[in-house]
Amino acid sequence: MIKPGAKNLITDVDGIKIGNAEDKQVMTGVTAIVPDTAAVGGVDVRGGGPGTRETEALNPDCLVERVDAIVLSGGSVYGLEAAAGAVMALAKQGRGFEAKGIHVPIVPSAILFDLANSGNKNWGDMPPYRQLGIQATENVNDDFPLGNIGAGYGAAAGKMKGGLGSASLISDDGIQVGAIFAVNPVGSVVIPGTRHFWAWPFEQNAEFGGLGAPEIDGELTLDIPAESRLAENTTIGVVATNIALTKSEAKRIAIMAHDGLARAIRPVHTPFDGDSIFALSTEKVELSGSRPLGVAKIGAMAADCVARSIARAVYNARSLGGLPGYMS
Repeated sequence: MIKPGAKNLITDVDGIKIGNAEDKQVMTGVTAIVPDTAAVGGVDVRGGGPGTRETEALNPDCLVERVDAIVLSGGSVYGLEAAAGAVMALAKQGRGFEAKGIHVPIVPSAILFDLANSGNKNWGDMPPYRQLGIQATENVNDDFPLGNIGAGYGAAAGKMKGGLGSASLISDDGIQVGAIFAVNPVGSVVIPGTRHFWAWPFEQNAEFGGLGAPEIDGELTLDIPAESRLAENTTIGVVATNIALTKSEAKRIAIMAHDGLARAIRPVHTPFDGDSIFALSTEKVELSGSRPLGVAKIGAMAADCVARSIARAVYNARSLGGLPGYMS
């Protein structure tokens, strides 16, 4: 049997904590995913307009084996500075490898575009993202709200307010999987003409409204919602497991997890999106039985968690900056 964890958050995975910080005037924010100890990491980027930092280091043929945190940020290219703030905060904690007394944390990052919302972007020479990165990394916890929080604070999901979402699954044999996503896609997360999420088949315990199967009258449209801001999008996130994985296996989990985006957003992986997924292994439990089958199971669980996280992000987001929330 596989069911959500006690919190139904990525922090149901042993060894994962989350920190969030927002600037309400700028209408933006940062989310830090911080493992208790350095975690094996992988990444897969599918969108046509990504913005990332240190993703190449996660390739299986590169030297780095583990990361100290993953940072998700609003702010487009300016938001990449949030990872620099996380690096400083983690270095003060003694995290990262040591070189002549200097701690060097490894913090890959991805950003989404929220610059066109109604927040005040007149920040002069000092965008807020470095400080937000510090705050998010220092304020980690195992519980956090969803919706207008962290990297999802200023996000838009097609014609409605986007946000930050999370979900988890735990199997009887001890596999823990969780996901956390900042949802800002060009596509729609709801079926046109209905209140139903595309992710409805994967819902657990009415976590995003419990509407069940939709009744579709007429043809489904493939059009990108007219309200979307082209080239100003992206859905970014992290999936995590307690099972010990290699870098290659973490990469495979990230690849499989992208199926969750396709189940929850339509269309997805467009030229206008920068869809990126990181995968983390906290290495708390060794995988038993067939290793390829075990990796396949973790990847399937991760994809389901991703789809649910995306729906939960929008379901919990509230109206902000002229964008209506799902419950409006």
